[in-house]
Amino acid sequence: MNDIVVGMGEALWDVLPEGKKIGGAPANFAYHVSQFGLPSCVVSAVGDDALGKEIIENFTSKGLNQLIAEVPYPTGTVQVEIDQAGVPQYEIKENVAWDNIPYTENLESLAKKTKAVCFGSLAQRNVVSRNTINRFLDAMPKDEDSLVVFDMNLRQGFYNKEILCNSMKRCNILKINDEELITISRMFGYPGIDLQDKCWILLGKYNLKMLILTCGINGSYVFTPGNVSFQPTPKVDVADTVGAGDSFTAAFISSILKGKSVTESHSLAVQTSAFVCTKKGAMPILPPQLTD
Repeated sequence: MNDIVVGMGEALWDVLPEGKKIGGAPANFAYHVSQFGLPSCVVSAVGDDALGKEIIENFTSKGLNQLIAEVPYPTGTVQVEIDQAGVPQYEIKENVAWDNIPYTENLESLAKKTKAVCFGSLAQRNVVSRNTINRFLDAMPKDEDSLVVFDMNLRQGFYNKEILCNSMKRCNILKINDEELITISRMFGYPGIDLQDKCWILLGKYNLKMLILTCGINGSYVFTPGNVSFQPTPKVDVADTVGAGDSFTAAFISSILKGKSVTESHSLAVQTSAFVCTKKGAMPILPPQLTD
């Protein structure tokens, strides 16, 4: 396959009071891209353990192409505790398999056939996976149409200014939510201006093709040089919001790669994300009216 769309980073289990669920933005992203009819692949690492084998079996059952290394570290887990107010608290285990994704010949070969890649900050908390991500980006084709998406995805304290700055320099599409924008505005020293002005600053400073800003129930924006697209968030009965942002990114990137306009792609992304919110879990089957 050529012109592959890759989701790269963490593959893990969310361990909830009611049981465990597969998590990790890269797999959610790659799975939804495949539902839009594009060749996709998830890149990560698991341990030589039952949890790792179950992840691979689950992805295989979904028909999800994968390049998942088996490494001598435990498969990643996130302990999720629900407090008395019903608010989840997360403990992301450290020094796990996805912190140690190796750079291999197979991975380099995949990079050379990659049309678009989506990566985040969490998988860069350890130097091994961080270096692998950077080497993968270096090996990708350098044509104008290649899309390098940095979905910031700030988690706990697993990020720093240097990693975020390097990632924004390496990407040509930045996806960020309103809370993350406030965090990095403090970090980078322009806290006093409104959200849209901050987005214009980042778009120009990092010479981005696009900046996607999601604001929960307050809608979402796509900034491109000289233009901004806004879409309100549809009102739906929410089952859970797990993976909704990843499905947004997958729908948007798939649509752009198919030659659709930013406005059309943005509309599809919003509809897809809203649908995923009405279903339990991050990887529901999308209806034909979205994927056709």
